[in-house]
Amino acid sequence: MLDVTPLLTAVDRFADRLRALPQSALTRGAAAEGLALARELARRAQRVEFPGRAPRELPDAGVFAVGDQLAVAGHDLAEALRAAAGAGTGPGVGFDAGAELAEAAALVEAAESRALRARR
Repeated sequence: MLDVTPLLTAVDRFADRLRALPQSALTRGAAAEGLALARELARRAQRVEFPGRAPRELPDAGVFAVGDQLAVAGHDLAEALRAAAGAGTGPGVGFDAGAELAEAAALVEAAESRALRARR
């Protein structure tokens, strides 16, 4: 079974930090960074779960909801990757759930770094 802990840990940490930020920091760019990441993770989850179908865009629910949106999108992707790895399925030939997991975790860490740098 694919260990999705690194992705979940990174997503939960960033989501918690977004939830704790004041409105001023969220509007200076942290929320936009979080939303862009949540949309990317949601797109990746949909690509794994529904290959061949165009992904739907995660809506902007406002700066105070972005932490929750990120958590949901990240957990959805982790579960989609775990299921795909267990079933040997994916969006196409050469799909590697482990590599996708590592790439997603790296995206989260980079986005968190940019978002927290923007709040200063």
